[in-house]
Amino acid sequence: MALRIGFLGAGGIARTHLNALSQLEEAQVVALCDIVEERAVNAAKQFNALAFTDHRKMLDEVKMDALFVCLPPFAHTDGEIIAAEKGIHILVEKPVALTMDKAEEIDEAISKAGVISSVAYHWRYAETTKMAMELLEGKEIAALHGYWLGGMPKVEWWRVKEKSGGQMVEQTTHIFDLARYFVGDAQSVYALGFKGILEKEVENHNVEDASVALIRFKNGLIGQISSTDVITQGGLTGLHIFCAGLTLQITPSLLTIREEGKVTEMRQRHDCYFVEDSTFLEAIKSGDASKILSPYSDAVKTLSLTLGANKSLETGEVVAL
Repeated sequence: MALRIGFLGAGGIARTHLNALSQLEEAQVVALCDIVEERAVNAAKQFNALAFTDHRKMLDEVKMDALFVCLPPFAHTDGEIIAAEKGIHILVEKPVALTMDKAEEIDEAISKAGVISSVAYHWRYAETTKMAMELLEGKEIAALHGYWLGGMPKVEWWRVKEKSGGQMVEQTTHIFDLARYFVGDAQSVYALGFKGILEKEVENHNVEDASVALIRFKNGLIGQISSTDVITQGGLTGLHIFCAGLTLQITPSLLTIREEGKVTEMRQRHDCYFVEDSTFLEAIKSGDASKILSPYSDAVKTLSLTLGANKSLETGEVVAL
């Protein structure tokens, strides 16, 4: 029997998940909600589903097994909490919220209800990430260098820091999370930022043009993560991991392995969103969540790290986590 699935949010990232679910026989999309009615209606037509503009009404009227929450950071209110209280399993797009208070409130509701949760840090599901983890077994990591060097997303809320949280919280969060995935939780963070370019050209743009975060992990390792949203051509996104005799470069499509006198490349072959979503649905069907690589409670720690970096930007001080 197919799992009945609802969507809270029907924008661009929701369409990515809808595409993945359309390839899964065990998925039946039954309802979608978006504050823009046309967006909800158009998405619902593809699946012969119901369209809503009020998430409370959707959750009251439609029976579902799982809810995909695909909202901008500022838009998280009580949807996840209502769903959890109704016993509905939850997949949430990153970042999980804009404040720790809201994230912890939702995390508590999920824990209390005992529903299965997953957060869409899809890099964790990549073949290249899995191979990198295997190559690092028994190795001692010396340092990490991550980067999200690209352009500004087109959605208007992204450029407003009060709505998106800024680039580190909303976008480079994938790199912060991947660093945590490889080396564990962070102990402290110090960040520097620069503004002055895009705010002259783009209305309401108040996120940093560039930032650098220096992280001390609890195991003593250090990592550096750089971000910019000013690049209009090209760009670079990934994570370097440095060991004695081994350097790994992980990007969305490629793992580059540099050893003494040898360079090897491994290309990403499958759709990470498909793997992520099918893993979530399989966990619901089996009742075994052990293969979910980013449960909500873990993703809260990534949010804490990126919000800590923002606080450091504001105060100019090292922020303990």
